[in-house]
Amino acid sequence: MTPASTHDAPATGEPADGGVTDEELAAWEAQGSPDGSSRTRVVIAAMAVVAIMVAAAIGFSVGRLSTLADPTPTSTSAEAGFSRDMQVHHNQGVELAMIIRDRTDAVDVRTLAYDIATTQAQQSGQLYDWLVQWNLPQGSRQPDMTWMTLPTLSGASGHAHGGDSATPGSTHTPGDPMPGLATPAQIDQLTAASGVQAERVFLTLMIAHHRGAVEMAEALQPRTTNATALAFTRAVIASQQAEIELMTGMLDDRGGPVDLAG
Repeated sequence: MTPASTHDAPATGEPADGGVTDEELAAWEAQGSPDGSSRTRVVIAAMAVVAIMVAAAIGFSVGRLSTLADPTPTSTSAEAGFSRDMQVHHNQGVELAMIIRDRTDAVDVRTLAYDIATTQAQQSGQLYDWLVQWNLPQGSRQPDMTWMTLPTLSGASGHAHGGDSATPGSTHTPGDPMPGLATPAQIDQLTAASGVQAERVFLTLMIAHHRGAVEMAEALQPRTTNATALAFTRAVIASQQAEIELMTGMLDDRGGPVDLAG
């Protein structure tokens, strides 16, 4: 279960525990462009495709926001819960990316990690801004994952349907760990590794992390009719699935996944 302090602390421009600042991301970018190796070109091309998909989806949401008057979500809504939990989830993605940066010289992994860090930091800021625009607190006294146990909505899009009943087959309960979130022991495992072993730990963790983000995005879809939120979930699903495919190939090249700590 994520400590209560994670949600109680406002998500401002300052990083949460384990997070990074905008200055650190800028310093990483200032280190220069990766070399022109074939693997690097493949990663860069894949990241470009992901960026285009995200930009298109977010651009669509802005256009929809200007023409539709969506009801403002409440503090206990699925939209608010998703915004808070996905900020925590994305902030850990940034943390993992910053850890691997200092433990490998592999340009393809560093290129991927930089993309993850910058993209997820930007999306986390967007989620923060949603709560500001909705005049809702950044923190909540509700346990993590409570929103994923809410009933689905009649007429909402997504992978789960059930009228006014909870999602059939859902195994989540309030207070459960967020799907794909790395444990402290697993973060220590990554921190202690170096070279190819660190790359394998990172890719193993990040594939699970991305799958968890997809699960969370898919869970919001049948629980909201908010056009901006739906566009965001589509962008997350498309980009994370593309990166999962990319990372699976990178991990196979390095001998496959590792056994993770508990």
